[in-house]
Amino acid sequence: MRAAIDAGKVGEEHIIRITSRDPEPPSPAYVAVSGGMFMDMTIHDFDMVRYLAGCDPVEVFVEGAVLVDPAIGQAGDIDTAVITMKMENGAIATIDNSRKAVYGYDQRAEVFGSKGMAMTGNDAASTCVVSDAQGVTGEVPLHFFLERYMDAYANEIISFVNAIENDTDTELNVYDGLKPVLMAMACNKSLKEHRVVKMSEVEEA
Repeated sequence: MRAAIDAGKVGEEHIIRITSRDPEPPSPAYVAVSGGMFMDMTIHDFDMVRYLAGCDPVEVFVEGAVLVDPAIGQAGDIDTAVITMKMENGAIATIDNSRKAVYGYDQRAEVFGSKGMAMTGNDAASTCVVSDAQGVTGEVPLHFFLERYMDAYANEIISFVNAIENDTDTELNVYDGLKPVLMAMACNKSLKEHRVVKMSEVEEA
């Protein structure tokens, strides 16, 4: 997707949409020490939206709820959220999260722009689709992140080792680690205060 964007196939970015839904909710005990949904789960989507946009958000707004497991709410967190962001390049970005998708690990993204659209869907164990008199069916998405992102983890390790061996900079820097944390803080503030939060409010705090 990033290569298509860089090649100009999407044009000026207008809308970025990211869906991230886990197959099963975490235990309430884990939720209580996880740092919250935005720090624990959405943090990866913050990485992705920055990567796809090629820039940072300037403001965020969150709607969140406890719709999956009341125990998650009792532990002080939410399990369902929609985040809207205004990006520095003018694009509007949305992230939707759920702690439970009964059909598997749902990870999709789309970038829509002035010249077209780039999107990626879920990975499945098979691309087989069966069509018969009862309907059209296919495989559910891979069940969890270790299956979905094993190749990505291997590539990260290779990149890190290469940087050490060749004494070069890593592909990501401290800022790339800090910015998603600040985004999570802004989302927590938006959820708590039910308002649009400018990134400058948490960056200057």
